[in-house]
Amino acid sequence: MVRSAQAGVVNLGTAVRIGLMPGRAIRTTSRITFLFCGLISLFTGVPYVMLRGVELPVQSEWVIFVVALALVGVFSVTLAVLPRSWIAKACKKDRDDEQLFSAPLNLLGGFAAISYLLALVAYLAPHRWNLDPQLMFSLCPMYFVKMTFDPSLVAIFFLLAPMNAAVYGSLGLTLGYTWLALRKRT
Repeated sequence: MVRSAQAGVVNLGTAVRIGLMPGRAIRTTSRITFLFCGLISLFTGVPYVMLRGVELPVQSEWVIFVVALALVGVFSVTLAVLPRSWIAKACKKDRDDEQLFSAPLNLLGGFAAISYLLALVAYLAPHRWNLDPQLMFSLCPMYFVKMTFDPSLVAIFFLLAPMNAAVYGSLGLTLGYTWLALRKRT
């Protein structure tokens, strides 16, 4: 097997040339990630709906959180299942443009990483810091779990912080596609 001077083309010593397809891998990974983050966003809104805001330790505008989580979740799930040509048309891009999935996926990853770290800080913060619950609900949607019972460190690292990361990953995805759709075609 000989690698030719052309990037991404493998020559097997025959007349057939096989091109590497990183675009397919990015599209498949993106769609699975979009679906996963969207479903987590929808799932995160369920406790707010079930509690109806009454049994939360502090009074908050819980309806705002539910609506925001639902919108971001539905948008992410929709993008996961829409045909690529429809997404490309909405974003004014060619359906084979690698930015169609890579740019929003990068934003999703950035938002998820920052949110994961922020969730760890919020959950591990000592009580004397007196974090504003309203602010914390908006920064960490699963913060009410810390307020209603004290989760273990394992639950924080492997369940609550990743759920917050998925929610904000969905928000990053939403902002990424909004940016692609509103910017001028290049």
